[in-house]
Amino acid sequence: MSFLAPIFQYAYLVESIDESAEHWAQTVGAGPFFVTEHHRADTFAYKGQPVEADVSYAFAYCGEVQIQLIEQHDDTRSIYRDMFAAGDYGHHHVARLVADYEVQRDRLTGLGFELACELHANDIDAAYLDTRAVIGCYTELHSLTDRIATTFARWRSAHEEWDGSGSAIRKHVSGT
Repeated sequence: MSFLAPIFQYAYLVESIDESAEHWAQTVGAGPFFVTEHHRADTFAYKGQPVEADVSYAFAYCGEVQIQLIEQHDDTRSIYRDMFAAGDYGHHHVARLVADYEVQRDRLTGLGFELACELHANDIDAAYLDTRAVIGCYTELHSLTDRIATTFARWRSAHEEWDGSGSAIRKHVSGT
């Protein structure tokens, strides 16, 4: 199916972004991690309702692959708590960057996958489809915009230039 964009990201729900980022850096050389604390979207829908959990994200590259770490700070129902009970952690989703966001979202919902979550932040659209029954995790569709391509290129460049010394964490507050 060459019409599908490749998987570019593997995402994990973790107990602590700071600790997990250091472990990922030491174990497989991922990093540095760029952190968005307490991310908020312009609009957010969980199972069709305006419910948004308090989450922080960390992003890094490990070679050509982007790693995302997710920390949920509250007990709000979410796509993360749907998959993992409080205190449980692990691989949560794979992500694809798509230029035809609505077409790909509609294609997957047309195949019978539930649209579990959809958000819009600045010029970015993202949808999480419940593909757990067939691939064991959620699938995220992430719109490809000039801004996100530039941001991801900057993170990849930081990875290529990073020698692994110092902290694996680079914090910032703005959305990705």
